[in-house]
Amino acid sequence: MAIVYSNENVKHFAEKFLNETEENKYKAIEEIKQWLDTLPHLRAKKDQASILCFLRGCKYNLELTKKKIQNFYVMKGERTEWFVNRNPRVPEISELLQLGVFVPLRKFSNNKLVVIIRTAAHDPKVHKQDDVFKAGKMVLDVAIQEYFENATVFGICAIFDMTNISLGHAKQLPPSTIRKAVFAWQNYYSRPKQLEFINAPTFINVVLNVFKSFMSDKLQGRVKVHFSGLESLHKVVSKEILPFEYGGNDCSMAELVQYWNQKVLQYSDWFVEDEKYRAQV
Repeated sequence: MAIVYSNENVKHFAEKFLNETEENKYKAIEEIKQWLDTLPHLRAKKDQASILCFLRGCKYNLELTKKKIQNFYVMKGERTEWFVNRNPRVPEISELLQLGVFVPLRKFSNNKLVVIIRTAAHDPKVHKQDDVFKAGKMVLDVAIQEYFENATVFGICAIFDMTNISLGHAKQLPPSTIRKAVFAWQNYYSRPKQLEFINAPTFINVVLNVFKSFMSDKLQGRVKVHFSGLESLHKVVSKEILPFEYGGNDCSMAELVQYWNQKVLQYSDWFVEDEKYRAQV
């Protein structure tokens, strides 16, 4: 099956920045597939698109790709609290989806998929942090499937809205949990290219320093805190694609939340099938 680009610009970008060419693409996919055949305990997906995600994220470095694939499927096997029973209809997940803890946009920033992560939209007395992570990853998986090219070729711009963050929220993120979260960011099948923090409290650097201690140097360099308000954010993410709650000219957050809630429900069978693909640990 041929992997088709939406236009020539995408093809040129993939070749220039990801080392993806017609010559190496299918050869690399086949090599990774044969390697996965020797590791049945990983129970990894072997279709072209699934392998392609990791190749693009590692710029076709085969050894890095293999390491990331192993890390990803072992993580799925170990983090059952995030990757098992991903049912969007159960109350603890449905409530978080309706709160909009993780909301992708439907327009792109320099072709990157943009997601707004509302770190304090949930009540820490009611909702478990693991369920917040589970709901967020469910929405992310759906968004990657829906916008495969943008997410895997150009990567992801994450906007962390820290409005109303409290001590209760902070207590849900001990260093052990932060380490797991950062590991997931760095080993998922899409690349975080921007980490933009807005509406941050004065103690943000204390929290971020813990996060950064688990990040690669490259990922640390992608973190930016916007202390001067939304005007600073608009310099790196256009107002044209942002919801009006963030000073933008697009639709409302409520519309986006409703849209993605429906999308996630449509992927219910996909989540059941996806759960099969995780390492035996």
